[in-house]
Amino acid sequence: MPTASNLRPRTAGTPVLEISGLNVFYGASHVLQGVDLTLHRGVLSVVGRNGMGKTTLCKTVMGLVRASSGSVRYAGEELVGRSPTEIGRLGIGYVPQGRRLWRSLTVDEHLRLVASGRGAWSIDRIYATFPRLAERKNNGGSQLSGGEQQMLAISRALLLNPGLLVMDEPTEGLAPVIVAQVEDMLIKLAEDGEMSILIIEQNIGVATEISENVAIMVNGQINRTIASRTIAADRELQQRLLGVGRHSHDQDAPAATPTPAMVTVRTGPMRIYISNPKIPNRWSQPVPVAQIEAAARTVSATGIDRTDRSENRRSATTGQGLGEPAIIVAGTLDTKGEELRFIRDRIKEAGLRVRMVDLSTSGKPSGAEVPPIEVALHHPRGSAGVFTNDRGKSVSAMAEAFELWSRRNGAVIAGMIGAGGSGGTAMVAPAMRTLSIGIPKVIVSTVASGDVSRYVGPADIMMLHSVTDVQGLNSISRQVLANAADSIAGMVAGRLADARKAPEHRRAAPDLPAIGLTMFGVTTPCVQQITAALKGDYDCLVFHATGIGGQSMEKLVDSGLLTGVIDITTTELCDLLFGGVFQAADDRLGAIIRARMPYVGSVGALDMVNFGAFDTVPERYKGRNLHRHNPNVTLMRTTVEESRQMGHWLGERLNRMEAPVRFFLPEGGVSALDTPGRDFNDPVARDALFKAIEETVRQTAQRQVIRLPHNINDPQFSAAVVQAFRLLHGGRIQRRRAP
Repeated sequence: MPTASNLRPRTAGTPVLEISGLNVFYGASHVLQGVDLTLHRGVLSVVGRNGMGKTTLCKTVMGLVRASSGSVRYAGEELVGRSPTEIGRLGIGYVPQGRRLWRSLTVDEHLRLVASGRGAWSIDRIYATFPRLAERKNNGGSQLSGGEQQMLAISRALLLNPGLLVMDEPTEGLAPVIVAQVEDMLIKLAEDGEMSILIIEQNIGVATEISENVAIMVNGQINRTIASRTIAADRELQQRLLGVGRHSHDQDAPAATPTPAMVTVRTGPMRIYISNPKIPNRWSQPVPVAQIEAAARTVSATGIDRTDRSENRRSATTGQGLGEPAIIVAGTLDTKGEELRFIRDRIKEAGLRVRMVDLSTSGKPSGAEVPPIEVALHHPRGSAGVFTNDRGKSVSAMAEAFELWSRRNGAVIAGMIGAGGSGGTAMVAPAMRTLSIGIPKVIVSTVASGDVSRYVGPADIMMLHSVTDVQGLNSISRQVLANAADSIAGMVAGRLADARKAPEHRRAAPDLPAIGLTMFGVTTPCVQQITAALKGDYDCLVFHATGIGGQSMEKLVDSGLLTGVIDITTTELCDLLFGGVFQAADDRLGAIIRARMPYVGSVGALDMVNFGAFDTVPERYKGRNLHRHNPNVTLMRTTVEESRQMGHWLGERLNRMEAPVRFFLPEGGVSALDTPGRDFNDPVARDALFKAIEETVRQTAQRQVIRLPHNINDPQFSAAVVQAFRLLHGGRIQRRRAP
């Protein structure tokens, strides 16, 4: 028995579908009147009002309606006169209007009824492509949503492994958010290139998005075939050809032969219009122009950018990355699709390359250039670790997977923007924190008006309060989202322009390599002396050691934007170990270790743990040596045992450094308060700290711990630090990585 997979078109130049002089009557009614239509390959959309004969055309192709005359050929094979079964076996799949599912059969039973086990499409591939169906495999047809039913109807046809897929009104009756998902799913099917598609669609927005050309059907005839980009960008042409708001007695526009002007490829961003947001019929009233303009969107320079989409999708699915640098728009398209697409279109309007990354955990298809399954595969446990029945776990797992995805693709991410509530923000923020400092990062979030430190961390993320919830487009959200999109577009455009400038005119001076220094109020004199000595040769970036300061410095190390560090003030370690408010990250010094960077450091302000106002000091510490630095800051002197603990911790980290290390111990005191006559002068605790470091560090010619008989803020101490730094860096001026 012939199968769909072995009867696909073979002869070069033979159209997949060729219809000529097709006539169909219902009684005395002449429904199809000499229809001529050719689909060479790919996707062809047929649009028109209700009652124009579009569904009859589908049924005639499938043999469900008898043709009175004319020809329908599939890959050269005549279909007229054949039964629907024969036509299906020749290699044509059919997705009928209304889905036509069995209410009592489960999803899995629907699929197994038609699965042959031959060809590229199998049940396993269906479930991998549509994870939502996998989740609902034991649900009956009547228990599925409209979008899920449409997925199942399409999947049922795909399992025939057809060479041609005929689809009748695939978005009929679906909510706008589901229409967008089905549209993106059809784009993916078309770009996979495994089959050609004839789609009957009344929604002009969907029709022009998924196919390069659109056939206009008027009164049972194909009035003309026109380039999608042409009709999509011409509101008046849509209204004239589709007859939106016209009545049955009006004279339709005459057929026209395509001219060069009709298929001109427009350059630059262009507006895309949908003149029939509601299904039109012979008696539809005109849609107000203001409504059409408000619903219009912007696409990139090539209009329907199918080549760009398909190339990117292939690179994503084959693990080759994103190709050329692009701005990433990331979020959950199943719930925030309208808002994220608005941001994408706004960025495209600025003429910049943009890519959508879908982080949805629902399993619904989205058509994003990087679909959820591609992101999920980066999770340590694969997609199974992400797509679970527990939403909280799925969100956390997708955040982890997206972070790993971003690390892998960081070199081609020109910027990243996301929008959402607390869940969406938690998904995109970790990925943004992996990107290098300087790469633009924007989050529009409902939580942006509160404490955002756990989202921003040490990164240069810009948080923009959404004002209203990120739930649909309205007069407020459009303004906020537009500002966010314009912001990242401007930042990326600025960086691109800066990169094209001569080195001497760029925003960062390339002849002054950047180094990081850590400072606290009680170590300020030391750091000021060091920067004064080095400022002629280095761009000295000083970080306030308040927890996030050390993280920010090490973020720059990980980003390759620092050529060296002088880590004088390691006080954040006190708060990490003993519960202060300026805690270091657990990974403190990790970036130095990973970068194999020469390290110059000291024990600045390890004599104190930081708390807020005096009454916020934990009860267990109330009897300790406390210093009221100001009304909002209270300092606590570290003890002998705490000093030993810190010394061992530091020593173990220093041992892991493979590059040269010079670690200085100021015997005259580790801060301005640790000096004779001041509150925190404690030689015993200080000596315990130093001895613990010396006992732990495995000293070599490369790794040295050096005692100096000075206070950390004495000029002699800072001079020794500068001398060691210059020695480790060989006196060379190292060039910083260009932004």
